[in-house]
Amino acid sequence: MGDAMTRPLLAVTLGDPSGIGPEVALKAVAEPEAQGLARYLLVGPEQIARAARDRFAPSLRLETVPSASQLRAETDVGLLSISAEPLEAFPTGQVSAASGRAAVVAVETAARLVLGGEARAIVTAPLHKEAMHLAGYRHPGHTEILGELCGKKATMLLSSPRLRVIHVSVHCSLREAIERVTPENVGAAIRMAQEAGSRLGYARPRIAVAGLNPHAGEGGMFGREDDEAIRPAVEEARAAGLEVSGPWPPDTVFLRASQGEFDVVVAMYHDQGHIPVKLFGLEGGVNVTLGLPLIRTSVDHGTAFDIAGRGVAQHESMLEAIRVAVRMVRSGAQPPPGSNPRYD
Repeated sequence: MGDAMTRPLLAVTLGDPSGIGPEVALKAVAEPEAQGLARYLLVGPEQIARAARDRFAPSLRLETVPSASQLRAETDVGLLSISAEPLEAFPTGQVSAASGRAAVVAVETAARLVLGGEARAIVTAPLHKEAMHLAGYRHPGHTEILGELCGKKATMLLSSPRLRVIHVSVHCSLREAIERVTPENVGAAIRMAQEAGSRLGYARPRIAVAGLNPHAGEGGMFGREDDEAIRPAVEEARAAGLEVSGPWPPDTVFLRASQGEFDVVVAMYHDQGHIPVKLFGLEGGVNVTLGLPLIRTSVDHGTAFDIAGRGVAQHESMLEAIRVAVRMVRSGAQPPPGSNPRYD
């Protein structure tokens, strides 16, 4: 069991085959650091994976297997193909129904591998929403696909080496985001922040809650939401034993967290949290799905059709997603292989 613990098996999806997903996935798993961290089962069309290997990681040995259970213990990188369509069905840099279908099937397949105990975590390359819709899927992205598959509501954590952020709301208008700032929703986000910190290995996560209004309302001068919706949720969470504080002025709390004062920040809406994380650079950003009985991390960038196939895509975000997945596995956030996929 030693290798399974020191080098867990990760299911890595290739994302939309027409984008940069196959390139960044193959480049990342071929890195010596990645090889030392885990073993990998790539999930996607075999023709795409082998073309990407030949182009971007020619020295990588890639073993195709019909199922995860047939992957040999000594194999560093395996391949589970989920499509028999020819290479031409996946046009580089173009929206394609075949690519959208393959991307979603890869995610569903990888999730079932983890839920069945055959892999320890999922690391995903980017999807393309229009391609998914052409293929008949209406999910906005990975979070919703996995939430439906697991029968649970999922949320996301944005993580970079210096900053980790959870949102009260994400994909909605600013007007609706303000309406969603309620004690119940803020409290739920705080509990998710606690889960995120624990999964990332913090014994007692230090959680900071951002205010909604300038200066966190300045005692009601700039709005009542901070005192009437956010503060009660913080006080309730603190009374329950969580190390949480706020609401803090949103123009400084992310800087304080990036300097090490806090482990996780709860942001009130999409741009409030996304902007500071992305200011540190997309190359180190990772999207982590929370609220599900599995570990899933992902790159924090899109399919980049404009540079697909050119060999210039940076794979640091994929490598960081691997690092975070392994960290979460080692923290004990995932049941061991073969166990019932639930939390005890």
